[in-house]
Amino acid sequence: MATTTISTSAASILFFHANPTKKINPHTFFKHHFNKHRNPINCKFNRRQTPFRRTATSSLFSSFSGVTQKTEPMVEPYNVLITGSTKGIGYALAKEFLKAGDNVVICSRSDERVKSAIESLKVESGKQHVWGTTCDVREGDDVKNLVAFAQKNLKYIDIWINNAGSNAYSFKPLVEASDEDLIEVVSTNTLGLMICCREAELKMQDVKNVIVHNLSPGMVTTDLLMSGANTKQAKFFINVLAEPADVVAEYIVPNIRSIPCNGSAKPTYIRFLTGLKAYSQIFSRLAFGARRNRFVLEE
Repeated sequence: MATTTISTSAASILFFHANPTKKINPHTFFKHHFNKHRNPINCKFNRRQTPFRRTATSSLFSSFSGVTQKTEPMVEPYNVLITGSTKGIGYALAKEFLKAGDNVVICSRSDERVKSAIESLKVESGKQHVWGTTCDVREGDDVKNLVAFAQKNLKYIDIWINNAGSNAYSFKPLVEASDEDLIEVVSTNTLGLMICCREAELKMQDVKNVIVHNLSPGMVTTDLLMSGANTKQAKFFINVLAEPADVVAEYIVPNIRSIPCNGSAKPTYIRFLTGLKAYSQIFSRLAFGARRNRFVLEE
């Protein structure tokens, strides 16, 4: 599987494509990489009447680096699957893909949240091309059922985004973390990610070049981040560096959609918040008080 990374604030997305001859290096999944801004590319192609689409992919990091290939570009609209997508950045990504005219499958552990998110997405985007089902990414059978659900409704998947994650809504020091919290974090963020990557490879081999993105949210004002906004330092950096999920998604989605258009397997990094921008915002805050109390009230 080949990989690339998109980073947003402190968030990163990892891409890979199905290649059964390559073994997965789990360390590849947990690196944050940064690159210059890529402008979105508007590409239009005639849809081919085939059961599966060949897609352009990016290339690998780490043990997969050096793998390059040329494939024909994907055709729009894209079929997109997003885990952990009933709220936060996952929901915002789903909304942006729908606005772009793509077909989207969302999922969550909660059936109630799935139903609510589907209705909201249809209203907000004005699109009916969204489906949803329950899925606990920690359970292999759930992920298998998710793949079957997506194939039943979309026939194939072009873009798979692994967004499901957890910090147990706790920012306690390690020595204060409960067994349950540690199990929740590791089983979701590590085991769940690897199960999804495995199923993407196993189930999508017929497509040959499925693009998969592993998202690790950082400075995005989701519940995961805001649950830790209880110290002076945390409040400072959230106000200075964080952005709402909708703002981040509006930047990420066009850049994700531009990647298949070039038909290239070269490494691709997309960064939402550059180092220069981060330092500039910190300087503006220290010098002029910019962004004070933007999201949380500072003492």
